[in-house]
Amino acid sequence: MKVIKFLSSFLIIAISSQTFAQSNSGVPAKEALQRLVEGNLRFVQGKSIRPNQSVERIKEVSKKQNPFATIVGCSDSRVPNEIVFDQGLGDLFILRTAGQVSTYASWGSIEFSVAVLGVNLIVVLGHSSCGAVGAACKADEVPGHIIALTNAIKPAAEKVKHMDGDFLDNAVKANVALQVVSLRKLDPIISKYYNKGQLQIVGAVYDLETGKVNFLSEDYITSITK
Repeated sequence: MKVIKFLSSFLIIAISSQTFAQSNSGVPAKEALQRLVEGNLRFVQGKSIRPNQSVERIKEVSKKQNPFATIVGCSDSRVPNEIVFDQGLGDLFILRTAGQVSTYASWGSIEFSVAVLGVNLIVVLGHSSCGAVGAACKADEVPGHIIALTNAIKPAAEKVKHMDGDFLDNAVKANVALQVVSLRKLDPIISKYYNKGQLQIVGAVYDLETGKVNFLSEDYITSITK
């Protein structure tokens, strides 16, 4: 409760002091996406340049952060976002939960990245062989709060259970697609920016075997979320 009150107070202060970012204050979504694509290509080719990781960069971002993209990803230790996209300190605003399942704290953090930090691109990043998605596909009983994760992912598994191909692979992609659409509709902040064309929200899947990030087409997202 104290955390919620703090976040609410912070956002109110941000609004009253006019610190909310203008829609075009950050890196344009197209450019941000290109940076991610190029960074991942360097990573896959073993040519990472590891930018913005110097002592000078530490001092620079200690005063202010200006991330160019928000990544909503899975907690899996094999998918460290800055590494697979070959980025550095202050480049990416990252939220990670198992199966990249979002809830109130995540939504508030995403809103903060857009409304306060000026991010114009959100990437929902799933990955192959995701354990959380696999658990949802099996529909087995799970202990503790893990059930909250699997319950959130089960709609994706239901969408693809009769689809040709590998069940888990299909469910991973569908889970990302459903999460993309859910964020696009998230009121009051994200949906407003998205509907005005000031924010892009895309989905992608990281391949654990190759290191490649494959972005989902809009046609796929539309087809799987009908």
